[in-house]
Amino acid sequence: MKIIEVKGLKKSFGKIEALKNVGFSVDKGEFFGLLGPNGAGKTTTINILSTVMQPDEGTVNINGFSLQTHPKKCKDSVGIVPQELALYNDLTALENLVFWGSLYGISKSKATEKALKLLKLLELDERKDSRIKTFSGGMKRRINIAAAMIHDPQILLMDEPTVGVDPQSRNQIYEVLAGFIKNGVTIIYTTHYMDEVEKLCNRIAIIDYGEIIAGGTLEELREIAGSTESIIIHFEKNVDSDLDTLQKYFGSRIVIDEKKLIFSTGESTNDLPVLLRKCAQYNLPITHIAIERASLETVFLKLTGRKLRD
Repeated sequence: MKIIEVKGLKKSFGKIEALKNVGFSVDKGEFFGLLGPNGAGKTTTINILSTVMQPDEGTVNINGFSLQTHPKKCKDSVGIVPQELALYNDLTALENLVFWGSLYGISKSKATEKALKLLKLLELDERKDSRIKTFSGGMKRRINIAAAMIHDPQILLMDEPTVGVDPQSRNQIYEVLAGFIKNGVTIIYTTHYMDEVEKLCNRIAIIDYGEIIAGGTLEELREIAGSTESIIIHFEKNVDSDLDTLQKYFGSRIVIDEKKLIFSTGESTNDLPVLLRKCAQYNLPITHIAIERASLETVFLKLTGRKLRD
């Protein structure tokens, strides 16, 4: 069952086309990743789905309702975890959650009951009476997730939810999100961390310059990119200066990052000897070679031609 359907979405800010005919669908209970560089259109898409912004063109259906004709029904189905923390520093964790519950028309007693359950789930129940300004960045991020779930939404929209979060808090968040998925919540997730998308998402849509350029499971994206494997070569010295020379021979299949070369291939046994001969020809001393299943980062680089942080 499709719980979200997006078709022909367009949005401009002056002369800047933020979204150009964006379309995708998400199944009920799916963990869906929206991946793209800065400025690709991820946040604009999330803002439209969360009813914060209206598209110039296109249609959005959320949980069976049209965003254009029933925005309130759509909003009731959605919880939003924005990039910026939506919390009040001088209120306690519990007070923040009860406040957000009140905005959805939830009584104080029911909001308190729900908030206490969420705080326990997020391992913050012992800090329920502490003011938010005393919390670490990771703790604030977890409270932000609790605020988004206070009204039991069927869909959770998460825009860069783990930015600035320490590894331990990130893992706690992953565990909580896995629990939400088991309970039937649908999640749309944008992030800069490739490992998060690989670990969490059932399907991925790659957006670049306001357009969806590819979508599917990681294996399907590998096939689309023609990059089922990666040959990874480490060198003794920085070889960035040799990139242009090597790309003239190998084209966009090759990426160099300081002392590391990543080569996208579907036939490593044929390509490795050729690659090694070229490295020897250009006097590039090798320290280590590995052949791996193509990572999401490799696929992303092949499809977009640029790093996610660009």
